[in-house]
Amino acid sequence: MSTKGSYIIIGENIHCTRVRMIAGKFVETLADGSKVLVFKEGAGMDRLPIPASFVEGDDWKAGKVRHVAVAVQQGLYGTEAGKDAGRRYVAAMAREQEAAGAWFLDLNVDEFSVDRAEKINAIRWAADVIQKASSVPLSIDSSDPEILEAGLAACDPSKGKPLVNSVSLERASFIPLAAAGGACVIAGATGESSMPESVQERLDNLDQLIGKLLAAGIALHEIFLDPLVYPASVDVRNSVMVIDTVKALRAKYGAEIHFGPGLSNISYGYPKRNVINQVFARLCLDAGCDGGIVDPAQINDKILASMDYGAETYRLARELLLGNDEYGMNYITAFREGNA
Repeated sequence: MSTKGSYIIIGENIHCTRVRMIAGKFVETLADGSKVLVFKEGAGMDRLPIPASFVEGDDWKAGKVRHVAVAVQQGLYGTEAGKDAGRRYVAAMAREQEAAGAWFLDLNVDEFSVDRAEKINAIRWAADVIQKASSVPLSIDSSDPEILEAGLAACDPSKGKPLVNSVSLERASFIPLAAAGGACVIAGATGESSMPESVQERLDNLDQLIGKLLAAGIALHEIFLDPLVYPASVDVRNSVMVIDTVKALRAKYGAEIHFGPGLSNISYGYPKRNVINQVFARLCLDAGCDGGIVDPAQINDKILASMDYGAETYRLARELLLGNDEYGMNYITAFREGNA
């Protein structure tokens, strides 16, 4: 059952690029030498067999396994036991995110295969499994209009309006698909042919895009703005640009419009990414950002409300994100030396 709070959580985890480390607690080797993914099912633990094709692949050699892709592979092509385990795995992920407060569950199968027909089958299968396990609507995440359309067609309207992740000036052709599917949209600040490099470019692109969305019949309260979050490790100013963009958009469009940025992008390249993600979400919330694409176990109402910048870990992350720690060296050094 959902414990949905005021912060709009778009649960990010059911994505075919997501990995588990094979040396971690989620991967086990059975007595017969086969490999399994371990997951929580009800009050106990369950296991999902990992096909040989994954164990023999490059990801495995690099110490990781794409666990959602394993579940989809088993669900579509496994033995009867494998298919059942794949369903249980994805259903458990859906229930876990809903229980943690998700408003939507983001689903992406773009990296499952290079074959479009196979990806369409995958998104239909996953949508069915998730919606049988959860009461919240789906967020259909794809860069392919045919996969997006198939995903929207698989959405159960009784769960509420689905979400399209995402439309932009570059993907303006997705707007009619979203409108026809009765969906809300994540509206990204990407331009027609380039990525924005400043606050003003973000604002200009989103102003144009919002006009197109409104003209297509998508209401202001059905729009979730994404100012585009670039890693702070690339440029420490990136976080401040997002915060300033949020402030300007909230001032212009008022309380009715929403936000849905991929907040965890900010922490790429840093240790203890969850800490940076949490502090960034709080800074954005204080600026008017009422939601985001996040892991609901890491970012939710309770965590955001209880954050104390007096704690050294949070203070260091805040200084980094406000541009006061060039290259994040104080933050990195504190973790390396065990002082945070």
